[in-house]
Amino acid sequence: MDLQPVSPHQQQNTTNNNNKLFFFFPLKFANKDISHALFFVFLLFSSIFFYNLLSPLDPQSLLGISILSKILPKNSENSSKACDYSYGKWVWDESYALDQYNENCPFLDPGFRCRQSGRRDLDYRKWRWQPHGCDLPRFNAEDFLERSRNGRIVFAGDSIGRNQWESMICMLAQGITNISTIYEEFGNPITKHRGFLSMKFHEYNLTVEYYRVPFLVVVDRPPANASKEVRGVIRLDKLHWYFTKWIDADILIFNDGHWWNEDKTVNMGIHFQEGTTVNMTMNVVEAFQRSLNTWASWVIQNTKPDKSHIFFRSFSPVHYRDGAWNAGGHCHTSTAPETDYTKLEKEPINNIFISEVVAQMQNTRRNMTFLNITYLSEYRKDGHPSEHREPGTPVGAPQDCSHWCLPGVPDTWNELLYAHLLLNGFRTKLK
Repeated sequence: MDLQPVSPHQQQNTTNNNNKLFFFFPLKFANKDISHALFFVFLLFSSIFFYNLLSPLDPQSLLGISILSKILPKNSENSSKACDYSYGKWVWDESYALDQYNENCPFLDPGFRCRQSGRRDLDYRKWRWQPHGCDLPRFNAEDFLERSRNGRIVFAGDSIGRNQWESMICMLAQGITNISTIYEEFGNPITKHRGFLSMKFHEYNLTVEYYRVPFLVVVDRPPANASKEVRGVIRLDKLHWYFTKWIDADILIFNDGHWWNEDKTVNMGIHFQEGTTVNMTMNVVEAFQRSLNTWASWVIQNTKPDKSHIFFRSFSPVHYRDGAWNAGGHCHTSTAPETDYTKLEKEPINNIFISEVVAQMQNTRRNMTFLNITYLSEYRKDGHPSEHREPGTPVGAPQDCSHWCLPGVPDTWNELLYAHLLLNGFRTKLK
């Protein structure tokens, strides 16, 4: 079933009164001859007009006589750069899984190894994303590694960002012959800790790094003059100190939004601070917007337009059914992508804010991309660990319907990332 958003091209006819067509006839023509000539011209242009109404005319075609090419917009689908990889459909492709890494990739967190945790239906690995009107470039690990040589790729955000980071490491590892040449720079194991990890691809002098900053801005203790009900504050005008480490990064992938809700903020006594003032009435939506402005200011002031490629990934959907995550919500019965688009959730408001900020920043000559993965991921209710959580998880623990099995859906996010880098001319070598 081909499910796609309808985005009709609107054609707008414009009239330029200064550009009129004049037809000259010899003076010796009789009035009758002139009338016949004018009638012939009228028939010609009437035919062209009605032909265009009834058929999908190419503005450059012969009957168009180059006139309509000045009026009708060019078909953007003919341009690869105009293709929106974010919209399309999932197609069954049994060969797709054969080209992927597997759960033996040593850089995967146990919580993402769904098969090893007991999942038996593996069809979720056999669905390939097919954009409308174009194809995704095949992910080429060796090419990506060569382009990134002597560089840094940084993922910053919450644990879903970690999900994507681990996917990227395993995808790139397919281009390495000796897996032992990939290692964590500081000797840290792949665990769910609260710091940062930096995987070194020694052969290419490349680091692929992950920093856990769920809000991007600072979470801090309340100031001395704060109300007793304030247990903590989110500093909307102050970014995490990790940001100082990213100034020279070649690729930056940010994600944010999952923690920006009342349950993780005001309901826990965590309010919003700007300067020295704690605002007890500001809502989460406004606070999120203000934090994005702080992030945008940092990007403009600290990144190099001719070097850094910056992505802000959109909201990764959750698929809890029949309850919230802590109230019996589940997704373990889902074994195939959703086929009924009417059951998809509405566009998250955070996506709208992020895309607007990114669009504004694109005017600052920066390589900025809103990596929209929400729509394609919304269909994949079958792609979560669900009840197949890592060994040692207590019996009766909530299902995980927010993170993703690996290999799995985040691999497609990274395929989109790679495709955008190719379109934006990401470097082949750093001298």
